[in-house]
Amino acid sequence: MSNLFDCNTIAIFDIDGVIRDVSGSYRRAIADTVEHFTAGAYRPSPEDIDRLKSEGVWNNDWYCSQELVYRHAEREGHLRTDVNLDYETLVHWFQCRYRGPDPEDPDQWTGYIADEPLLVTANYFEKLTQAGVAWGFFSGATRGSASYVIERRLALSEPVLITMEDAPGKPDPTGLLMAVKQLESRFPNAMGKPVFYLGDTVADMQTPIKAHTQETQRQWLGLGILPPHVQHSADYAARYGEQLTQAGAIAIFEGAMAVTGEVLWEIGTGAG
Repeated sequence: MSNLFDCNTIAIFDIDGVIRDVSGSYRRAIADTVEHFTAGAYRPSPEDIDRLKSEGVWNNDWYCSQELVYRHAEREGHLRTDVNLDYETLVHWFQCRYRGPDPEDPDQWTGYIADEPLLVTANYFEKLTQAGVAWGFFSGATRGSASYVIERRLALSEPVLITMEDAPGKPDPTGLLMAVKQLESRFPNAMGKPVFYLGDTVADMQTPIKAHTQETQRQWLGLGILPPHVQHSADYAARYGEQLTQAGAIAIFEGAMAVTGEVLWEIGTGAG
């Protein structure tokens, strides 16, 4: 992306459920982890996980797994303090399922991450650039996991990428603001242009709303993307989309690739 290109819009993407399908990876690892740490007594369904994430504060899947373990214990009449659960042990067990037995070496990742279907193509981002869209990523995933899909699998070169190591979890807008600032430093004519954040959770849609409280002079717009696991049922997809709308999404799409540069321009113009 040349720093001389004519920028008219900024688009920042979440990764999980937007760039890659994590229903058989991250979400499977959540279910595996909860099942393991409840000694097989409880395996959360996709709906259970969605219900928790709809609260808007469980974007981190390790915390999500821990919370599901605690809530199961409470349903069984126990106190959280009764649960012998070491967080670091839970994280390592989760990572071994998600990444593989050597979670620190990307060249050895043979876990669920290796089979995640991609939901976009590199050509999609080329077309966004041609349409005057400056783009980047803000994800609650680890840098290793995010880089694996963005730089290794999609082969995008040196993209703006903010991950969980760089900023607080969503809906805190710090990471979104950081991504925008990095794009503006690369492309000065992106200054002040409308910002779209494409995400698939309630927390994602709340993030641009909170960003607007810090930079009120520009447009901050949330676009809801329906993750693949909710699209198996039209009724469930509609209910999920309504949750995103209630959380602040100004439009709902079945996939990120439907959000073209022309679509962004039309929405931004209409929202203005």
